[in-house]
Formats: sequence, structure tokens, C-alpha cells
Amino acid sequence: MRNVRRRASFWALVAALVGGAGCDRSEVEALNLAQQGDEMLRTDLEGAISKYEQATKLHDRNPLLFHKLASAYEKKEAWDKVAAAMATASRLRPKNATYLFKRGKALAMQAEKGPTAWSEPREPLEKCIAADPNYDDCYFLLGEVMLRLDDEQRALENYTKAIQHDPQELTYYAPLADLYLNLGLYDQAAAVLKEGQSFAAPGKVGVYGLHERMAAVHQAKGDTNAMVSELEKARRADAEGHHPEVLFSLGSAYAVQKPPNRQQALQMLKTFQSLGCKGAKAQTLKPQCEQAQALVADLQKS
Repeated sequence: MRNVRRRASFWALVAALVGGAGCDRSEVEALNLAQQGDEMLRTDLEGAISKYEQATKLHDRNPLLFHKLASAYEKKEAWDKVAAAMATASRLRPKNATYLFKRGKALAMQAEKGPTAWSEPREPLEKCIAADPNYDDCYFLLGEVMLRLDDEQRALENYTKAIQHDPQELTYYAPLADLYLNLGLYDQAAAVLKEGQSFAAPGKVGVYGLHERMAAVHQAKGDTNAMVSELEKARRADAEGHHPEVLFSLGSAYAVQKPPNRQQALQMLKTFQSLGCKGAKAQTLKPQCEQAQALVADLQKS
């Protein structure tokens, strides 16, 4: 994912509004409203949105104003309004890759929750790539969309291109490896994950996923010890405890080692029960919690 996303500054808005040909009073007022929205954005999101809405009504030919409005709505996850604002921005600047990507993203988020169809984000994302063939985010999201459309070949192609354009973005590797795993192509999945691990560093986002998916590769190949080793690395990578499910996976793996590591298995599974089977996470992890309970009972009998 790109490290730098350029934001339109106050003076960029001035240039866009004036355009070298002067500007009328409504355009100046739109500029002032947008600046007020910028100043309010961190402390009063609704107020900022109101200012941006007023600005777009006063000057509906400036795509930067719609981009600002969409970015504010994105903070609320109001994806329908993001998509609408970016549709206007893209119409005004049809070859702006960032506008096309943000519209595609908003449509994909709507498709995730329904009723928007997964076919809808495809067009803006393909146009994004045509406008900027180096836009890694567009390749990756298009890969996600093609997977949802059951076009696994196009998904593989776009995931791969995302990695080629930004190999240091570790979050790109696990979905590609996952797809290879689902296709039964274990060696290809392992090769993808090894490449990602070559860019890994402690604390970097995505390291957990690399090890967790590599464990799945070893599990598919029947190598329990290698699976345990990768799960242990995944656990260490999850320093902030965002993935309690790794404790369940690790405990289950210890239980089936030859010979079984019962003490370690019990420790991991009980820790998982205390962290993952209470509160909000309990419903999400319900199958693992039920399996952990059964495994603990069996291990305690042994």
C-alpha cells in the first residue's frame, strides 16, 4: 500500500477553483467552507461534513471538494455517500486513479454488506489500473472483487500484480497464499509466503498472517512439527493479542504432536478460553470455543 497519499491543500483548492480564469463569489465561498471543514475534521466530523456539503453545492465542478466530502464520510463508514461523492469526482476527473480507487472501495464495502452487487466495483477499479498501472491498491482490491465473482484466475493475477508493485506490503501475501491453498497448490502458497517473510520485520503489520498461513500450508502437507513452529512465530507476532484464535490453533497442534505435548496444549487452550471465549469475541469464536472445551476435557482425562 502506498506510503504517501497526497492531500489537496488549501492552496491546491485555490488553484483548482481559480483555474487561471478568475472565480466568482460562490466559488470563493466554497473555498472558505472547505477550509473550515478541514479545520473541524478532527474535532467535529458532522460539522465538517456539513461544510463540505455546502461547498459542493456552491461549486459543483471542483472534484477536490467531493473528494474531501467522501473522505469525511469514509470516517463514518457511510459507504453509499462515499460512493456517490466519488462518482461525481470521477465524472469530473475520469482519469484520476485515486478517485476511481476510492469509488471502487466504497462499492466493494457496500457489496460486503449488500445489496450492492460485487460486479459494481469492478469497472472503477479496472479504470483505476488503466489510469495508473502502478496503483497496487487497485490491483489488490480488484483481486478481492474477482474472487467474490468466482474468477479465481483473475484474482490470482491481480493479487500477484499488487505484490509486484509493492512487495513490502505484507498484507498482500496471505490472501494470495490462501487462494493457492484453496486450489490445492501448496508449493505455490509456500513460495508466496516465503517471499513475504523475506520482507518481514518485528512489529510490521502483516507478519502474523504470513506465519499463520504458512502453518496452514504445513498442516495441509501433514508436517505437524513445522506447523507448530509457524504457529509459535504467529503467536509472538501477535504481541497485542488481536488474534486469540492462534492460541486455539497452537493448543490443538500441540495436542496432535507425536508424542502429544499435553501440558503445552492445556496451557494454550485454557488461555484461549479465558481470552477468546468471553465477551464480544465469544460469538465470533464459538466453534473454536466449543472445540477447545472438548479438547481440554480429553487432555485432562489422559
